[in-house]
Amino acid sequence: MNLRNVAIIAHVDHGKTTLVNQLLRYSDTFRDNEKIEDRAMDSNDIERERGITILAKTTSVKYKDYKINILDTPGHADFGGEVERIMHMVDGCLLLVDAFEGTMPQTRFVLKKALEAHVKPVVVINKVDRPNANPKKAVDEVLQLFMELDAPMEFLDFKVAYTSALNGTSSSDPSLSSQKEGMGAIFDLIINEVPAPSVDKDAPLQVQAALLDYNDYVGRMGIGRISRGTIKVGDSVSCSRVDGKITNFKVLKLIGYQGLKKIEINEASAGDIVAIAGLSDINVGETIGELNNVDPLPLLHIDEPTLQMTFGVNTSPFAGRDGKFLTARQIEDRLYKEQEKDVSLKVNRVQNSEKWVVSGRGELHLGILIENMRREGFEIEVSRPQVIYKEIDGKKCEPYEDLSIEVPNDYVGDIMTSLGERDAELINMDSNDYNTKINYIIPSRGLIGFITNFLTLTRGYGIIAHTYKEYREVSKTKIGERQIGVLVATATGQATGYALQHVEDRGVMFVAPGDEIYEGMIVGENKYDADLSVNVCQTKNLTNQRSASKDQTVVLKTPRRLSLEGCLDYINMDELVEITPKSYRMRKLILKDAERKKYEAKMRILEGQQ
Repeated sequence: MNLRNVAIIAHVDHGKTTLVNQLLRYSDTFRDNEKIEDRAMDSNDIERERGITILAKTTSVKYKDYKINILDTPGHADFGGEVERIMHMVDGCLLLVDAFEGTMPQTRFVLKKALEAHVKPVVVINKVDRPNANPKKAVDEVLQLFMELDAPMEFLDFKVAYTSALNGTSSSDPSLSSQKEGMGAIFDLIINEVPAPSVDKDAPLQVQAALLDYNDYVGRMGIGRISRGTIKVGDSVSCSRVDGKITNFKVLKLIGYQGLKKIEINEASAGDIVAIAGLSDINVGETIGELNNVDPLPLLHIDEPTLQMTFGVNTSPFAGRDGKFLTARQIEDRLYKEQEKDVSLKVNRVQNSEKWVVSGRGELHLGILIENMRREGFEIEVSRPQVIYKEIDGKKCEPYEDLSIEVPNDYVGDIMTSLGERDAELINMDSNDYNTKINYIIPSRGLIGFITNFLTLTRGYGIIAHTYKEYREVSKTKIGERQIGVLVATATGQATGYALQHVEDRGVMFVAPGDEIYEGMIVGENKYDADLSVNVCQTKNLTNQRSASKDQTVVLKTPRRLSLEGCLDYINMDELVEITPKSYRMRKLILKDAERKKYEAKMRILEGQQ
């Protein structure tokens, strides 16, 4: 059977996973009565809820006499390293572009990765049925992007298919009236434009691990395309490690792909994409070859983490109420298990403590790990995200990012003011009658907490995207910390309407009557830049003149409820977020009011001496 290996790349929310679904539906892979879920490739609950792809996934479809391996890639910048490595497993890619939005920041990023790997792009313009869609303008923007990225001349004459992945229609013509049911136009482009793997099945074995998977029974598995030769279960092979050493091992399992299923196979040959089990500590970029005869491929680039958080055992007075997994050993095992399959994640235990520094590619990357652990029954406490600094040429440097924003014209002033305070450098601005596109370069720490603020400032109408650019010398501007104080509880118990009535004039409350409170918990936001200790559990002293029934007339403002991401963005360095399966609470690092005030006074003295 003829073989094609192709990746689907695009900006966030341009429809990659929906398109893969339609390619599955209109291929010869499934029976007529077999049901395929919407966005079937997004198998993780969080992926389905948020409508994003977190992990790259492989599927395989049959069309006519062809087997087509399709890799659905993440669109978010935090998972961009996977896109880069996938380019070493495919011979072509479908560049998916929204007919209304055109090219976006991540479109540039993923296309650049494809061109660097010399992978031939085929352009698919999606959402042609969207109101005000302009497929021809989108194609012009793609061509412009190709030229800006210095694409080879042979790539500039790219072929285009037009589709509405949502409706399951496609055509080779930009006119909406030419759309026909099925994905024939896209399948034909893949077959005709994407080259077959250039491989030799009879040559000595060579396969490079580009992605990782993990299985409780066989440990870590390396996923890659076999460049040449054949591999069988039970073969004794050698692996060239990252440090140049050679390790021999026996192939315990081979996993192939058929539709949406992973299937165990006994043999695979050049051109196939497989997962290989047998070397439990295999790393991305390592090459597997014939026993004592490995021809190593160049090591793959792995994006370094740019953001870190401290995870710890839950130490709040309410610890152990909700979760199943509470101990340091259980948390450590879970973090190291995640590190086994996520090559961009780094976990280091803090000496003589029950804390771990967890480093990743961004807030979303670490936030999804926290959310997964919460759903699995873990209780943890986490610190505010911090950027990872580096020393380059004797200077302290921090990561910077390219930031692209599109907002309705009414909100431009507020956004520019907010970004100016975060030391963002304006690169260019482009306006029309309705929206404004703005590009900035901004320190990564300036983005911490900005996303939540951005959604509020633009009433949810703004579009924001950012990608890592480079390390630069640390900005002298003080950015990233919350400038306003908080209301901190001084007592443990239930919040009462009587107490909240007297406190809510001091600021914005985060809690409502009946909420469980403990000393040191953050219960609201102060109006001023200093923290304020308050008692929200106080009850009214009942006398013969006062009765409990009078409390029924108390009318309180609706409290502000922050999401998990909102809490992580909100806290300062002297604060933590307590996370359990049923709730999350913001708290001070030092819970006792008296101890906290002593510590703060000591720190002020030390700062004065400096």
